[in-house]
Amino acid sequence: MEPNESRLGRRRVVVTGMGAVTPLGLDVATSWEAMLKGLSGVDRITSLPVDDLPVRIAGEVKDFVADTVMPRKVSRRLDLFAQYALAAAMEAVDQSGLEIDEEAAPRVGVLMGSGYGAVRSIEQSVRAIGKRGPRAISPFCPLTEAIDSAAVELSLHFGASGPSRSISSACATGTDAIGEAADWIRHGRSDVVIAGGAENCLTAVDIAGSANARALSRRMDDPERASRPFDEDRDGFVMSAGAGALVLEERGRALRRGAPVLAEVIGYASSSDAHHLTAPHPEGTGAYRAVLQAFQDARISPEQVDCVNAHGTGTKLNDAAEVALVHRLFGNRVKRVPMSSIKSMTGHMIGAAGAVEAITAVQTLRTGIVPPTINCDRPIDPSLNFVAHQPQEHNVRMVMSNSFGFGGHNSVLLLSKEE
Repeated sequence: MEPNESRLGRRRVVVTGMGAVTPLGLDVATSWEAMLKGLSGVDRITSLPVDDLPVRIAGEVKDFVADTVMPRKVSRRLDLFAQYALAAAMEAVDQSGLEIDEEAAPRVGVLMGSGYGAVRSIEQSVRAIGKRGPRAISPFCPLTEAIDSAAVELSLHFGASGPSRSISSACATGTDAIGEAADWIRHGRSDVVIAGGAENCLTAVDIAGSANARALSRRMDDPERASRPFDEDRDGFVMSAGAGALVLEERGRALRRGAPVLAEVIGYASSSDAHHLTAPHPEGTGAYRAVLQAFQDARISPEQVDCVNAHGTGTKLNDAAEVALVHRLFGNRVKRVPMSSIKSMTGHMIGAAGAVEAITAVQTLRTGIVPPTINCDRPIDPSLNFVAHQPQEHNVRMVMSNSFGFGGHNSVLLLSKEE
């Protein structure tokens, strides 16, 4: 075994490639540049009729043309969420320089999650069968409208014949996919995993349901200012679409093939509140347990964290709970730890959120720049550094990335700068 190939007696996991499709851009570089400029991807919905919906704003992916990215025979059978997933994964694999030959294929896995899956295609199929009957339904429907369809397409496209599956844990999906994929590598089940999350739940049904649950912002007269994490005037999150994919790789393998080592995944944990369908536990016990277990997994202490990539949805209860969590975790040091939420710019990409936020954490580690929380005009806790309005430069060697989902899902990733 090569020096430093093992950490804490287990295989080390590094990030060697990243790809993203977001309301801010169709790749990582464009999305990151927009974040540093403090731009918003939220606007009035144009992809479906919304005049009778209670909420008519969202973070849509703009100018995405699937046929310029993938073969027409593939794109025509895929829901948009799976198209986004494949596009993001293609970018990540390209950056990684990963070549999957016959020998490597059985050791390459895929773990691509989604909170909602192919809901837009399902909605269209329901309308089609009602109007034109059973003959209107494609024979591909049972496969491509399944939540694992993105994972299946990634496996087919890249020839990855290791474990291939989907995962779904609401807003924590992307983080869970990366964390679980890292465990596959740590424990020797795979050497490489293409992991992440994808989402396109911008349907009339899902927007109406979330709006009726009073979860969405109603600031429709000023869409760019609707997503307001940690601001006193926040009134809910903004639903969005997108995808994030990372190539995770056993560190020794990555070094031997000269891959770009972007960061290391050093800790992960998840928990459940077992409390309420939508509200976080009032004392934050589940989230705090996930955080502590992530630190135990990494064998580090909270004092070593330099930055928090916040879940920060802009809902009243979630933001307050996350602020209480960091106070409890960092104590007096909390004022010196920047905590920002890119959902202020992207909106909430649900199953893709944690994956894109992990990519953001890697970018922060690489550049020393923490992206801003825009629209944070009146911070709910003025003692904390929410990186309001403008990006900040910090010496960042360790990032904690949080995801707390409906249903009580709590997931935490710890990422470090590559030594």
